[in-house]
Amino acid sequence: MLQPRRRPAAPNRISPGNAPLPKIAHIPSEPSSPTHRLLRGYAFDPSLATRLETALVSEIMYKVPWEPLERGPIGEYVEVVDYDPPSACFYAPVDLNDARVLAQNGLAPSEGNPQFHQQMVYAVAMTTIDRFERALGRKAFWTDRYKWKDNKVEEAERFVQRLRIYPHALRMANAYYTRDKGALLFGYFPGTEDRTSGQFPGGMVFTCLSHDVVAHETTHALLDGFHEHFMEATNPDVLAFHEAFADIVALFQHFTFPEVLVHQIGRTRGDLRSENLLAQLASQFGHARGTHGALRDAIGKYDHILGKWVRHEPDPTELDRTMEVHGRGAILVAAVFDAFLSIYHNRSRDLLRLASGGTGVLPQGELHPDLVNRLAQEAAKSAGHVLNMCLRALDYCPPVDLTFGEYLRALITADLDLMPEDEHRYRVAFIEAFRRRGIYPRDVRTLSEDSLRWARPGEDPTLEPGEMVDRLRLFIESIDLRHHVDKLRYLTTRREIWEATRAIRAQLHDAISGQVVKAEILQWLTGLALAEYQAPPGVKQHRDGVPVFSVQALREARRGRGDARVLNQVFITLLQKETVEHEGQRHTIRCGSVIVVDLDEQRVTYVIRKGLHDQERISRTIEFKESQVSSFSLAATYLIGSDEPFAALHSTGA
Repeated sequence: MLQPRRRPAAPNRISPGNAPLPKIAHIPSEPSSPTHRLLRGYAFDPSLATRLETALVSEIMYKVPWEPLERGPIGEYVEVVDYDPPSACFYAPVDLNDARVLAQNGLAPSEGNPQFHQQMVYAVAMTTIDRFERALGRKAFWTDRYKWKDNKVEEAERFVQRLRIYPHALRMANAYYTRDKGALLFGYFPGTEDRTSGQFPGGMVFTCLSHDVVAHETTHALLDGFHEHFMEATNPDVLAFHEAFADIVALFQHFTFPEVLVHQIGRTRGDLRSENLLAQLASQFGHARGTHGALRDAIGKYDHILGKWVRHEPDPTELDRTMEVHGRGAILVAAVFDAFLSIYHNRSRDLLRLASGGTGVLPQGELHPDLVNRLAQEAAKSAGHVLNMCLRALDYCPPVDLTFGEYLRALITADLDLMPEDEHRYRVAFIEAFRRRGIYPRDVRTLSEDSLRWARPGEDPTLEPGEMVDRLRLFIESIDLRHHVDKLRYLTTRREIWEATRAIRAQLHDAISGQVVKAEILQWLTGLALAEYQAPPGVKQHRDGVPVFSVQALREARRGRGDARVLNQVFITLLQKETVEHEGQRHTIRCGSVIVVDLDEQRVTYVIRKGLHDQERISRTIEFKESQVSSFSLAATYLIGSDEPFAALHSTGA
C-alpha cells in the first residue's frame, strides 16, 4: 500500500557550535520619562470664570516640571500641608499620581474642593521656581535655617529642602511668607457686602486660588533664599524692592498664558497701555475688599472720584515723597512695566505698519486673528526677555542695603555681559523708564550704559601696572576655583550641591584669612577688613588677629551669550559687620561685597561693594532707622522686632 508522501521536516537551525539557538524573549521598549506634568488651574483667580467676557480664558493648563510626587503634593522643592487651624481640620491630601487625575490633567478647577486648592498652589509655585532656575542657570535654594539660643546661633546653618505651603492657614484677608517657619501661609475671608464691588456679597475668597498671590509669595521665599539681608530695612528701597520684585515676577508670568494673552491683545487692539488684565494683580482680592479694582495695577488705578480706571502718568518727583513700602515698590514695578511696553511697541511696529497700509493707525473693528496671534507672540517674547533680565540682575546686586538705582546698574551690567549687541535697545528702554520716574543711581556721572555698568576693579596705586591683575589671577588659581565649580556642575541633588558649596565657602574663607597677601588684595578691592591685625575699630576679630567675616554665598552661572559664546562665572559674597556710635547709641552696620569672577579668563570682572567706613551710607542708614522707629511707618515693623514682617506688611495692603 502506498504511503502518503510526507513533507520533509525543516532542518534544525544549527548554531556555529552545532547547538540549537536559544529562544530570544522580546524586550518591550520603554517610554521615555516625561518632562512635564500638565495641571489645570485658574489663569488669574476664580472671578474670571463668572464673567461671560472672560469665562473662556479663565482656566489654563500649567506646565509643571515632572518630578516624583507623594500625596500632598510633596516633591523636591515644596510640601503642601493642608491644615485649617480655624476649623481644626486636616484636609485629605491630593494624589496627583492617581491614574484618573493624570488622565484629566489634574483636578477640575473648583472653589469648593480643598484638593484642587492643593493642586493650584503646587502648580503655581513650581512654575515660578522653574522660571527662576531657567533664567539663572542653576537650582534654586531656600534660605538656610539656624537654631538660636540666647540670641546666639546654637547650631550652624541647616539645609532646607522643602518650602511648606499651607493653603488654608488663616481666616483673614492675608497671605505671607514666613522665614521662621519656612512656609507660605494663605488665608481665606468673606468678601465685602458692597453690591457695587462686582463680587458676590459676602462670598468666600481663597487667596490660594489667586495665581498672583501664590506667585508673589513664592517669589518672596525665593528672593530670601537668594539675598537673605534684603529683609533688613536699611533704606526706604530695601523692603519696597522685595515687594516690587515679587509683583514683577507675578505680572510677567501672565504673558506665559497663551489663551489669555491672545484674548487681551484682541480686546485692547494690541494697545497694552490701556486697561487690561495682564497689568493687574490679584483682581478678585482687590474687589472683594471693596476697592473697585485690582489690588495693584502697573499702569493705572481706579479713581474713586471719577468712578473709572485712569492711566498713571510718570512723575519724576513721586519717589521722593513716597515712603510707604507698597507705594514705593509700585513705582519700580511701573518703571519695569513701562520698559516692557516700549520694547513691545518697538518690536510690533512693523506689524502695525503692514496691517494699516503704512500709516501705523489700525482701522476700526476687530483685528484679524493672524495679526492678534503675531502681536501676542511679540508680547510674550518681550515679556520673557524682560523677566529674564530682572532675574539675572539679582546676581549683580550688592548683598546689603540695596537701592533702586543700584538695581538699575545690576540690570544694565548683567545684560551687557550676556547681550553685548542690544539690537532692540532693551537697555535704553530700561534707562528711559527709570529716568521718567526719578530713579537714579548715586555716584555716576551720566546715564549712559558705560556709566551705569559696574566698574571694573581698579589698579592699586602702590603696585606696578598690571600687578594687581596678576595677583588676582594667581589667587583664583591657588584656590582651584574652576575645579571646585566643575565638580558642582556634575552633582545632581540640591542637598549635594548645598553641602559641596558650603565646603568650598569654608575653604575659601581659610584661603583668604590664612595668607596676608591674598587678604590684603581682597581687602583693597572689597573695602572690608580681611587681613590679620588690620581690623579697624568697630570690627570684631578673632584671638589670632583675623577679622571676623563670612563667605556668605558662592554661586556659579553658565549662560549662553548673544554672540553664541558661553559665559562661565562665579559670584562670591563676603559679609562683615561694623559697629559705630552715633549720639551716644551704638549701631551695627552690615557691609558686604560681591566678587564676580570670569572662570574662562581667570580674572575678577567686577567687585560690587558696600564697604566699611562709608560715612555717607552710615549716616543715611542711622537716620532712616531712627525716623522709622519714631514714626508709625510700616517699615518700623521690620525694625522693632516683629517675628513675621511680611504678615504685618501684607495685612495693610498686599
